[in-house]
Amino acid sequence: MLLASGLVWLAPTAKCEPEFSGQISRPAPEWLRSGTIYEIFPRDFSTAGNLAGITSRLDELKELGVNILWLMPIHPIGEKFRKGEFGSPYSIRDYYAVDPNYGTVNDFKNLVAGAHQRGLKVIMDLVANHTAWDNVMMTNHDFYKQDAAGKVISPVPDWTDVAGLNYGNPDLRKYMLSMLKYWIKECDVDGFRCDAAPMVPTDFWVQVRTELTKVKPDLMLLDEGEQPELLAKAFDIDYSWKLMWAMNDVMSHNASAVNIRRSWEESCSQNPKGALRLRISDDHDETRAIARYGMNGALAASVLMFTLDGVPLLYNGMEVGDATESADPALFNKMNICWQPHQSERAPFRAIYHDLIQLRKKYSALRSDHLQWVSNSNQAALLTYLRADDQDEFLVAINFSNRPLSSHLEVKQSGGFSSLKISGAQNSSNDPLPTLRLNGFEWRIYHRTVTLAVTK
Repeated sequence: MLLASGLVWLAPTAKCEPEFSGQISRPAPEWLRSGTIYEIFPRDFSTAGNLAGITSRLDELKELGVNILWLMPIHPIGEKFRKGEFGSPYSIRDYYAVDPNYGTVNDFKNLVAGAHQRGLKVIMDLVANHTAWDNVMMTNHDFYKQDAAGKVISPVPDWTDVAGLNYGNPDLRKYMLSMLKYWIKECDVDGFRCDAAPMVPTDFWVQVRTELTKVKPDLMLLDEGEQPELLAKAFDIDYSWKLMWAMNDVMSHNASAVNIRRSWEESCSQNPKGALRLRISDDHDETRAIARYGMNGALAASVLMFTLDGVPLLYNGMEVGDATESADPALFNKMNICWQPHQSERAPFRAIYHDLIQLRKKYSALRSDHLQWVSNSNQAALLTYLRADDQDEFLVAINFSNRPLSSHLEVKQSGGFSSLKISGAQNSSNDPLPTLRLNGFEWRIYHRTVTLAVTK
């Protein structure tokens, strides 16, 4: 994944450790478990590129159906060794301040209050692993990692725009904990997305969980990494990076769709039972999904993310098929969202995402951790799986190739399923199951009412 310097950082490979896979996951807040997260890059979200520009669109976000707003870092950006015209928001100069280009602390308070009035939660981006070289904390070099000669160093040699923090220093820990409490008490934020969390000692995150829960018991912590230990000990949810990478291989390099299923199964064997995973196909670290997969492929990828277990993420303009797909992630510059799509094919995107969000809200089966894979006769291209509870059952079918296919599904008692109509999507069919015909990147969601309890 991309981080402050714009270079790729690979999360440490998780080991299958029975002490974690045998545990039950921590009880995440219900508003997270049933939610949809919307990531906002304040610089690009509006023409003004500030917090007021977000506040002015809260009604649109509410109508879309998302309930958790994640704001990328809102703090002043370092000037020393700055990259690009604006610099990375993950190179922070002062944790207690708001970037003057974004507004003031009062502007942020107004945003959070406005979101809460509409039933939306707000989480901040916490960059705990490193700071800008001109951060206000730099007056105390003991807060930073140093080489043998006592020189402050970057956490990774190529990350030239940031300096690594030293969590062996108890005073640094106190500073960071006080800062986090400040944003909860002063602005009433609902949690934190923790950047590069695996690069920070686990025992610090345990401290964070313990101390912040005293201030706000139902807050959420999102780990940007993918480590079972962090899920078990401190975090409510983490990233499913490997699943997205498997999907990249399938969509961009003609790998078998079976790889996606295997990635999901591997993560289940490593993590606490019922652990929440963030389901992502697009975010600020990636070239836009439309550029990687094409328009239809991007929607197919989103359908997977919205119908798997876990919590789906929408990033900054995905709902309008943001037209900046030719560019790399714009961490260091400004690239406004194109809110009025030029291509008519993108007009249905908002309606499709709206209906997918509403589907998850309406049916608890799509928010549960019950998922059963269904075999089919074309598994290199087609993923099929069931999502169910004791009231409803859904059959999801997604063609991850750009070619039409016909497939037989090995599903027992296929009668009673009806294809759901999703606004703006050409994905309904009267074809009787268990035979299925799909065009390239086409997907369908079938539903039936369950009369007997599902065995889990």
